[in-house]
Amino acid sequence: MKLNRRHFIATATAASASLSAPMVKAGGHGKPRVVVVGGGAGGATAARYIAKDSKGEIDVTLIEPTRTYYTCFFSNLYLGGFRDIGSIAHSYGTLAVEYGINVVHDWATGVDRDAKTVALAGGGAVPYDKLILSPGIDFVDGAVEGWDLSAQNAMPHAYKAGSQTELLKAQIMAMPAGGTFAMVAPPNPFRCPPGPYERVSMVAHLLKANNPTAKIIVADPKPKFSKMALFQEGWADNYEGMVDWIGPDFGGSDVSVNPAAMTVTIDGEETKVDACNVIPAMKAGRIAELAGVTDGNWAPVNAADMSSKADGDIYVLGDASQQGDMPKSGFSANSQAKVCANAVRGALTGSKVFPAKFSNTCWSLIDTENGVKVGATYEATAEKIAKVDGFISQTGEDAALRKATYEESVGWYAGITSDMFG
Repeated sequence: MKLNRRHFIATATAASASLSAPMVKAGGHGKPRVVVVGGGAGGATAARYIAKDSKGEIDVTLIEPTRTYYTCFFSNLYLGGFRDIGSIAHSYGTLAVEYGINVVHDWATGVDRDAKTVALAGGGAVPYDKLILSPGIDFVDGAVEGWDLSAQNAMPHAYKAGSQTELLKAQIMAMPAGGTFAMVAPPNPFRCPPGPYERVSMVAHLLKANNPTAKIIVADPKPKFSKMALFQEGWADNYEGMVDWIGPDFGGSDVSVNPAAMTVTIDGEETKVDACNVIPAMKAGRIAELAGVTDGNWAPVNAADMSSKADGDIYVLGDASQQGDMPKSGFSANSQAKVCANAVRGALTGSKVFPAKFSNTCWSLIDTENGVKVGATYEATAEKIAKVDGFISQTGEDAALRKATYEESVGWYAGITSDMFG
């Protein structure tokens, strides 16, 4: 089925429930209070669905430091020249004005689970009855030798979209003729499994048009990656001789960088590069760790409602969660958010709670109108979110099918961002 905005939202709304029971007064203070930390695909969706479906019976506060949110999904298309930066930028105005959500642009700096409050960098604290954490990712210190956040301007990660994405593109465009672009790919698990390899495709597309003798080196600690056959077919067909993928058998797991000298050392061999994208190992966003709901890296949750295994009044969505078989993606976070919103609303108001169902699709663009995808459906078990069935594009597909897949992804983007931000 071809996805578009109307179909996406209509399908999403099927998870909503009507209020059918009297409100449960939470903590004896009137309206129940839900605080959501993080305004991305998980947090914004959860806040919107709770506010929309509770019809004012729940106070919803969304804490998000940025006033303009840039989606990581489709940011690679900006790098490739298929979109402008404004097309992936979104504001929170509709959530505040039309849905009555209290949008607080500040950093959440701590969680007092006993007092049920979230501390803000600007001072003060926000009380909650239920807390939803959707902080995305942070990076593991020391994951790539020679790189830390102080080097992110010299060697951008661009895995939190916005200024980092613009910086990386500027550095690629400034490469000399015949220059070298390097990527240090992350180990599993990480945000958007096909993301680094779509990025390689988009950088190759940009260089083919502007710097056709340039080279791309990818140092990868993994022996295989999402849609590997599809990407490698696409690189061979569209960017012959440009992309050199180096897996662990040839030193891809033995990498260090020198941002000051702009060098990358792979298995002891140093290479001078002109632009370098370092994507380190990842972990849950810092606030999840501060809340005490992680295992040191990710936040274990119950599959039925995304509630934390450490605290039943805290829920963790999207990239930050350790939930089972679902990949860390915008689609996954959006799907999990609707399950969580339904459960939270039911717990606070007595409204009907539907059984959890989840789905995910990840689209990638290889070249102009050459789209591929992978996806699956999932169910909640006692142990985890478990994969039920899946699908993936095939190598050798004709141009018409690849174009239709790309167009489907454009429809999905319009749908999910409307579902997130209204």
